[in-house]
Amino acid sequence: MHVVETIEALRIVRRQLQGRVGLVPTMGALHEGHLSLVQTAKAENDCVVVTIFVNPTQFGPNEDFAAYPRDLPRDLAMLEHLGVDLVVTPTPALMYPPGFQTYIDVEHVSQGLEGERRPGHFRGVATIVAKLFNLTQPDSAYFGQKDAQQVAVLRTLVHDLNFPLDLQVMPTLREASGLALSSRNSYLTSHERQAAPVLFRALQTAGETYAAGNTHPDALRKVMLDVLNTEPLARVDYVSVADARTLRESDDEGKAPFLLSMAVRLGHTRLIDNMLVPLELNTRKGLQETLGAG
Repeated sequence: MHVVETIEALRIVRRQLQGRVGLVPTMGALHEGHLSLVQTAKAENDCVVVTIFVNPTQFGPNEDFAAYPRDLPRDLAMLEHLGVDLVVTPTPALMYPPGFQTYIDVEHVSQGLEGERRPGHFRGVATIVAKLFNLTQPDSAYFGQKDAQQVAVLRTLVHDLNFPLDLQVMPTLREASGLALSSRNSYLTSHERQAAPVLFRALQTAGETYAAGNTHPDALRKVMLDVLNTEPLARVDYVSVADARTLRESDDEGKAPFLLSMAVRLGHTRLIDNMLVPLELNTRKGLQETLGAG
């Protein structure tokens, strides 16, 4: 496994990779969700590239950039065990050198939900991912459903800027409790971790409500809030029922498929989660057709 930090070294190794190349961009602190993306990329490509970069431009001034979990030796050991061909670990100074002034704004799909509450976040995401696409030249890039708005932003980026790659969207991996795997789960206390599956219960209950025929977005929002409010530790940032393609908030029950999503604080930790309805769309094929196509 090649591990490179500089752009020059990356380009040398990249020229040596033969056949289809799959890319898995990460911020490190790898968990089974990341590893499942790597395994899928490995099964579907001749070579796999993983990037590990905690991107400062997608963190707001009061967010957790400095505290974000980092354990590069552990991450590299896990990736070597999986047979990854190339790991890229650039520094912020390399990715954003003095005088850097070029950023990418994906406009409409980035404006609600996380984009509304984290100004500049998706500008940072779109810029760094475009740079990583340019540097690694993948045939396919793999992302998880848990960051559904990020996927929608990147889908638009790939389409609008004509990147010659396939954006692959994989279902969210969860603990047995239903809690979506996330590097930020490491922030949770034991009591908060016991409370955290309330997000999945709220989504699941709303999904079941939709399947039973109560499909109006207002009803689905109420169901999610009602479940979240049963957990004393949960402080709701938002719940949303949005058009799954545009991510515009919906008031029309005839506009499905919907993306049900939420952000909830447990102590100092802010968790996000989501689910598509109809529920049968929460498969790789359903996600690809709904979120992943350009």
